[in-house]
Amino acid sequence: MEKDTNIKVPFISKLAYGMGDVGCNFSWMFVGNFLMIFYTDVFGIGMGAVAALMLFSRFWDAINDPIVGGLTDRTKSRWGRYRPWLLIAAPLTGVVLMISFWAHPDWSYTGKIVYMCITYCVLVFGYTCVNIPYGTLCGAMTQNIEERAQINTFRSVSAMIAIGVINIITLPLISFLGQGSDKRGYLLVAVIYGIIFAACHIFCFAKTKEVVTIPEKEKIPMKTQIAAVVQNRPYLLALLGQFLFGLTLYGRNADALYYFKYVEGSDALFTTYSMVIIIPSIIGAATFPMIFKWTNNKGRAASILAMGTGICMLALYLFSPVKTPIPFYICSGLTQFFFSGFNTAIYAIIPDCVEYGEWKTGVRNDGFQYAFISLGNKIGMAIGTAVLAAVLGGAGYVANVEQNQTVLAIMKHAFTTIPGVLWVVTAVVLFFYRLNKKSYNKIVAEINERKSAK
Repeated sequence: MEKDTNIKVPFISKLAYGMGDVGCNFSWMFVGNFLMIFYTDVFGIGMGAVAALMLFSRFWDAINDPIVGGLTDRTKSRWGRYRPWLLIAAPLTGVVLMISFWAHPDWSYTGKIVYMCITYCVLVFGYTCVNIPYGTLCGAMTQNIEERAQINTFRSVSAMIAIGVINIITLPLISFLGQGSDKRGYLLVAVIYGIIFAACHIFCFAKTKEVVTIPEKEKIPMKTQIAAVVQNRPYLLALLGQFLFGLTLYGRNADALYYFKYVEGSDALFTTYSMVIIIPSIIGAATFPMIFKWTNNKGRAASILAMGTGICMLALYLFSPVKTPIPFYICSGLTQFFFSGFNTAIYAIIPDCVEYGEWKTGVRNDGFQYAFISLGNKIGMAIGTAVLAAVLGGAGYVANVEQNQTVLAIMKHAFTTIPGVLWVVTAVVLFFYRLNKKSYNKIVAEINERKSAK
């Protein structure tokens, strides 16, 4: 007898799943927003070395992401395929996060580089072991397309709250705990965030349940899985969207502290900016189900939201938080509103692509597909941050001094016009996503009929 997988997910499970992304952001958004400036301005590592690390680490990701994705699909336990990874990998990764922000400015330059490379690569691997099963878990909790949209709304709203809190409290917390020492401040904040990261994923493990399973007999060769992915057009569009998402988001986030510190003259403005955008973030994330209901197509919803993000970001170039604060913060709030809705939409797309792939090719490989989504996002992140570091280094960036006009111009464009254009490109790409609610429900029904006929 086939188990019913088109189920309603309990509120506590949706909340627990959302808390998983709170944990993710207390690790990865902390890394994305603060690690680069920590390396250059606290640890004393040059921009060129940071840029090289960002690119090198993606070769490492290209190896471990698909491997971890495949391992999660083959995991067998009384807790399911994906949840055990949250229980075991999250506490270990939390420890690695802590030591990654342990600065040694008095070490030799070679020693700094070695320490940075080892800790960062281990941190990236640990995050992969948590984030891939976490992201794939949504598709295993239900096959109901509306329930998945709600689960991802919980995830995105939780993420936006976490990001807002991180951006608001991190600099004051570094200052308070450091007592004049950024080295001490960053380490103690990393300890707190590492504990939060582990606790949130353990809660997610405890209060979620997997109901969608892969047939026991199915062992899929790598070649077959790749061939199946190539035939999955919605998935390929989602993969390209995730690459552009990573490129745009993390490049801009890495630049944000530099922009406020050097272009606008005070890194305290970053905290003000973060306080202003937190409410629009939450509202934007929560509006995705309404936009999905209107469009009946998650890709089209993501396209509309990406276009809004891009237009607002381009407009942001015209304003300054110091000279024209009101239009600057209004524009920033609108940018974050559209971005948060997009963030919900892009992750809600992925589980539906798994069903499409199973219907199209007969192959179901949730973890493997999510691994490449994760890899696409990380490659985008690497290119965004590495190019930023390389360009700033080439233009003459020197830590903790007044920057030249070229460096300042790069910082401003990296915060406004460059990501604005990339968001418009993302909107165009996702406009061609064709998997709507009606076609998805038909696909799931056909899959279940095939299983019943066996």
